Amino acid sequence: MHEPDKWDWSMEKKVIADLSQLKEDYEYHESPVVSPDGEKIALIVKNEDEEYTVCENGTAWEEASFDKVWGLKYTPDNKLACFASDLGEWTVVIDGESWETTADYMWNLGINSDGSRIIAAAQKEGKYLLVNNDVPWEKEYGFLSDVFFSKSGEHAGAVVQVVPLSEGETFKFKEGCYTAAINGDAWDTKFVNVWEPVFSSDGKHAAAQVRTGMYEYSIAVDGKPWDKKYQCVWKPQFHPQSDSVTAPVRLSGAWTLAKDNEILWKRSFMQLWHHQYSAKGDKIAAIVSPKYGKWTLALDGKAWKNTFNDYVTDLTFSHDGNRLACVACDKGKLFVVVDDDPWGAPYDMVWKPVFSPDSKNVAVKVERNGRYCLAVNERLLDKSYDYIWDPIFSSDGQNILVRGIEKTHDNKESYIREVIPVSRILS
Repeated sequence: MHEPDKWDWSMEKKVIADLSQLKEDYEYHESPVVSPDGEKIALIVKNEDEEYTVCENGTAWEEASFDKVWGLKYTPDNKLACFASDLGEWTVVIDGESWETTADYMWNLGINSDGSRIIAAAQKEGKYLLVNNDVPWEKEYGFLSDVFFSKSGEHAGAVVQVVPLSEGETFKFKEGCYTAAINGDAWDTKFVNVWEPVFSSDGKHAAAQVRTGMYEYSIAVDGKPWDKKYQCVWKPQFHPQSDSVTAPVRLSGAWTLAKDNEILWKRSFMQLWHHQYSAKGDKIAAIVSPKYGKWTLALDGKAWKNTFNDYVTDLTFSHDGNRLACVACDKGKLFVVVDDDPWGAPYDMVWKPVFSPDSKNVAVKVERNGRYCLAVNERLLDKSYDYIWDPIFSSDGQNILVRGIEKTHDNKESYIREVIPVSRILS
């Protein structure tokens, strides 16, 4: 979780790094990442010794070069993390410091909400496990996927294979070989398949969509499947303030929402997925298809009036739970839609909408004609950039942090951090 109160909102514009010079210094360089507070930009580079390292704000990590580096990202508290290989052994590196734990390979770099914990999947000598803040699971498995972790990061889990399976042993597969493991300990119940597990808000419970038979699906909570079986299910969600579980389910060829093994929404749809709770848990929204080839959002089972031909994505609740936004594509054109009202102008590309803390304004990163810009409540900022990252509101909602790349008339490229008053965009 970002902490904008601790960031500098006083300086209108600051040039952080000369990217043109950096690219001259390093012939090989990958796409940059930027810190949430906008004060840092980093990218993977290869030095003159053909070794990989990370360059942050124009300065390479000291005494930290590797055979290979990948998965570079910033934590919510502005630390820089990545995977790195040294002499064939992989580990996690944070701000240039390597974990003690190494493996034959590592992937799926996960970061909890405040950046205090980093989780990674690892493979060592043909066995799979998770590593949480440099502490590996004691138990290992023959397969591991779908890593998930609690908000605090204290609890981490994954889908694991608990029954060895060779080619052709279809009878074993049909009996069930997979389950979920929490902090290294597997559920007692085995399933044909397990997908997309999630933790409850307090991290004490976990749920997942499961395949209980070759043609039967259900939701398992703490390893126990719901009694009812369905034609298909999608990812479950816990209520933000309780242990109640909801999930999209398919019955008689149509989709609806179920809660704790009982049907919640009376209306059904051609499709229903990506459902979300409002912060207080008093409302539920989902992406739905009310009829074939038409997409929209539904709030508490009631579909929006506007529908779109191609798809709907990036469902977003406002902080107070009273507003809803998404990105919609209709006939190849992308629109921002807020409270069932599509913004008039389409864009070449649109990213996930961001609500201000008071829920009054909506900011969106957009692209048009190869240029990137910021739109607020359908108004475009009076300048564009060569690239920008997602906008972030100040805590009082009065300003927006723009993290962008600009080129001057002589083609010099710089990474800049700019504070834009919301009033400037809306005026």
